[in-house]
Amino acid sequence: MPKMRRMILLLLVASATAAAVLVLGTILAGQGISVLELGILALFGLLFAWITTAFWLSLAGFVLHILGRPGHRLADRPVAPSTSEKHEASRIALVMPIYNEDPQRVVAGLQATLTSLLRAGHGDRFELFILSDSTDPEIWLAEELAWSRLSREFAGRLPVFYRHRPKNLARKSGNIAEFCQSWGYRYDYMVVLDADSVMSGHCLVSLVRRMDANPKVGLIQVPPTPVLRESFFARSQQFAASVFGPIYATGLSFWFQDSANYWGHNAIIRVAPFMAHCGLPTLPGREPFGGEILSHDFVEAALLRRAGWEVWLADDLSGSFEEPPPTLIDHAKRDRRWCQGNLQHLRVLFAEGLRPLSRLHLAMGIMAYLSSVFWFLLLVLSGLEALRQAQTEHSYFMEGDLFPNWPVSYAFEAATLLVITLSILYLPKIFGYLTLFLDRRRLIAHGGGVRAGLSLLLESLTSILLAPILMLFQLGFVVSILAGRSVRWAAQKRDDGETSWAEAGAVHLSHTLVAAIAGWASWHYLPDFFPWLTPVLAGPLLAIPLSRLTSRVDLGRTFRRWGLFLTPCESDPPAVLEDLSQRLAAMERDGQPAPRGGTLFEKAIADPFVNALHLTLLARESRTKSERLRLDALIAKLQEQGVDSLTRGQRSDLLSDPASMTALHALAWQSSEEGPLSLGQNAAAGKRA
Repeated sequence: MPKMRRMILLLLVASATAAAVLVLGTILAGQGISVLELGILALFGLLFAWITTAFWLSLAGFVLHILGRPGHRLADRPVAPSTSEKHEASRIALVMPIYNEDPQRVVAGLQATLTSLLRAGHGDRFELFILSDSTDPEIWLAEELAWSRLSREFAGRLPVFYRHRPKNLARKSGNIAEFCQSWGYRYDYMVVLDADSVMSGHCLVSLVRRMDANPKVGLIQVPPTPVLRESFFARSQQFAASVFGPIYATGLSFWFQDSANYWGHNAIIRVAPFMAHCGLPTLPGREPFGGEILSHDFVEAALLRRAGWEVWLADDLSGSFEEPPPTLIDHAKRDRRWCQGNLQHLRVLFAEGLRPLSRLHLAMGIMAYLSSVFWFLLLVLSGLEALRQAQTEHSYFMEGDLFPNWPVSYAFEAATLLVITLSILYLPKIFGYLTLFLDRRRLIAHGGGVRAGLSLLLESLTSILLAPILMLFQLGFVVSILAGRSVRWAAQKRDDGETSWAEAGAVHLSHTLVAAIAGWASWHYLPDFFPWLTPVLAGPLLAIPLSRLTSRVDLGRTFRRWGLFLTPCESDPPAVLEDLSQRLAAMERDGQPAPRGGTLFEKAIADPFVNALHLTLLARESRTKSERLRLDALIAKLQEQGVDSLTRGQRSDLLSDPASMTALHALAWQSSEEGPLSLGQNAAAGKRA
């Protein structure tokens, strides 16, 4: 049955694409097909297949929502009596890798998740691991203090562990791999969380029950719902995900069944097969195409399927949340990292033994970025072809012909093809909107039919304007990667900071110039072609004010007061999000006061509690003689010149060494009658020490 569904999907995509290409080919062949037109035809076919695939996925999801989604859920299929029993002995690790994140925000999300989990029951089967790769010494120490408070809060109810890696080998995938090597044998499953992930207890318990009942399943992904951001850009994204996302996820689950994909977080994984089969290779060659695999999740899902394990998408489960980027520029920064990771999959696509659907997932990830290049090329070739035709005079009498060769109009065929293409792009939004009327409570939670409709129109207009800007962003990313420039691994922005006019100008000036030059050239040389380009040029031409406008939080809050872009997570929030919102509001109200007596690094040296806590969490490593001499030299430099004389890396080196931190703590208190010695401010005392 799953194979039959996929064959039907392939047939639908292929037949629709073939029909569209045939119509366009008929139009282009009226005067004979040129080389430019062949290129246009090839690009159009590729891109039409891309958009029509998304259409058929959404259509299937829409139909299943109307029918009540009978018979498509993997979780509803019967299981053998021997596997349907409860496995109360299974152990689950909640695993959160973090990298230079705000520790207070991380802990607030974890507090909400753990509280919800304990309310749902079965909390005794879960343990939490915070896996830090942070390189900033202040954030590292703040993480330890935040972990200490979190551990005390849940003491006796749910164990909370913290581990910091001094060397960030293989980034996030290496962080998870090291956890599996060190502690994976203790757990049956692990739930991977991002720093901004929040999951309800009901969702977590449901995932465990499904894994217990289906021993052939290696991974279950829950679609995360974007929440909690208030900027215009983020709220439009949250509304779109809430309205259109469910039918797309249902379509994915229906068509791909046990060969779904992994999105890197908010998923439960069976630890033993993951450890046995998901070790990632280092790609040959240099970055950006070689080296460590950045987008590891798609590859790990493919490796699980290659080994015979099923991968599910739990489209029917709610209670899985994440935070979207607050601005267009932050969205693009995240996209840059994903672009490089997905293009690396060109090296993995033809790996031996991968299942066809796994190759399809990898290809779709690659196409998500190459499609922008193809759209741009299609526009360029179309403009060149229009210019060629404008400069070519029609010959009414060919040699040997007795009758004139009248030009043939294909206006009807061209208009029909345009309408079909636009419908394929836009109908999934209509499908999502119509599903709101199937559930009155869900419709009201989105503001009602009228306000949800207005939100749909505003979101669509925003998408039309922003899509060409994103195309230019992604085109630049691909060109940059092909030029050999690798991405820098950085923490994602997780607050509602707005884009300044200066930042918008610096980032989008090139987009505005491209649109202005293309518009001038079209108006001057191809006035008939200019109206067709207007929807594409409008967004980049207005990119600077659009980027600034959509980043504004006050505008997003105004829309909320008007009942626009409402989602159920705002108008009727689940308990776990309500809990998190209260904690975040308390954090914002109380602020985060700076530590007394200087930086946290200084407190880790002088404060007995912070010093002891840090030493307890440090791994003991042997040092070579040269390393010991270098660390001793840093201690001497700190004594003589103070904390500010050390770089961030030098502070991290001292923090990583138990002997150095012990010695510094003793020096800080030595010969001081009124408290800890202020290092670097009493050189004489430091020299005596």
